[in-house]
Amino acid sequence: MGNAMTLSTLSIGDSIERYIQRVNAVPMLSPQEEHDLATRHQESGDVEAARQLVMSHLRVVVSIARGYSGYGLPQADLIQEGNIGLMKAVKRFEATRGVRLYSFAVHWIKAEIHEYILRNWRLVRIATTKAQRKLFFNLRSMKTSFAALTHKQAQEIADDLGVKPEEVLEMETRMTGQDIALVADDSDDDGYAPIDWLADSHNEPTAAMARIATDRLQSSGISEALDGLDERSRRIIEARWLTDDGESLTLHDLAAEFKVSAERIRQIETKALQKMKQALLPATV
Repeated sequence: MGNAMTLSTLSIGDSIERYIQRVNAVPMLSPQEEHDLATRHQESGDVEAARQLVMSHLRVVVSIARGYSGYGLPQADLIQEGNIGLMKAVKRFEATRGVRLYSFAVHWIKAEIHEYILRNWRLVRIATTKAQRKLFFNLRSMKTSFAALTHKQAQEIADDLGVKPEEVLEMETRMTGQDIALVADDSDDDGYAPIDWLADSHNEPTAAMARIATDRLQSSGISEALDGLDERSRRIIEARWLTDDGESLTLHDLAAEFKVSAERIRQIETKALQKMKQALLPATV
C-alpha cells in the first residue's frame, strides 16, 4: 500500500472541490464489510482490502483537514498529509480491537497534519514540547474574541493547558504578529533590514574553537558513542535522530518493529541518550 494509491486521486490538475466530490462518492463500509476487509489485510497482507479501507475513509480526512484551514497552508497539502496518516492507521488497524476504523484513524490523521503544520508554518520552532503543541493548536479556539488576551484570560488558558501564562501571551503575540523580512528587498537600494545590523561572529576566536569541537563530535564522538550501545538501542537512536533524509521514525513505528510498547521504546531511547551523553562528556572538556 503506497502513497501513490491515495495521492493519485488528488492530482495537481484537480480542484479541491472536484476531489471532495469524488471521495464523497465512495460509499462508506458497513461494520461487517470493514471487519472482513481488515481481517483480510491483517492476516494475508491483502493490498486490495487495504485500498478499499483507505478509499472509504478519504472523506474523513477531508473533514478533519478543513479544521486546520486557519493556518494559511494549502488545503490540498493538508489533505495529502492526512491521507498518509490514514494509510498508517489502516496498516496498524486490527479488526479484533472492537472499534471502528474511523475512531482508530482520527489520531493518526491529526498527527500527520500536526507534524506538517509544525514543519511548514512560520511558527514551526516555537512549539517544541507536548504542552506547547497543545497550546499551539488550541489557542485560536479558546480565545473568545479577536482582542488581545488579558492577563486573567491568559492565566485561565494556561491552567487549562498546563503551560505558563507567559507562554500563552508569547504564543498569541507570535500568532498575530507579522513576519519581518531578514533581507531587504533588492529593489530598494536604500532599504535596511535586520540582517544589516547583525555582527559577523564567524571568525571570532571563541566561535572558531566551538566549531572545531563540534566538528570533532560530529565526526568521531557520536560514532564512538553509538558504538557503546547495544544493537537495539543503536537502531532506535539512529532511526529517531540520525536519519539522512530527516524523516525520523515515530515511537509507534519502532514499537511495531520490535514488537514492544511505544512507552518501552521511549524508555530505551532515554537510557541510550543518557549513555551517549556520558560518553561525549570527555570530548567536550
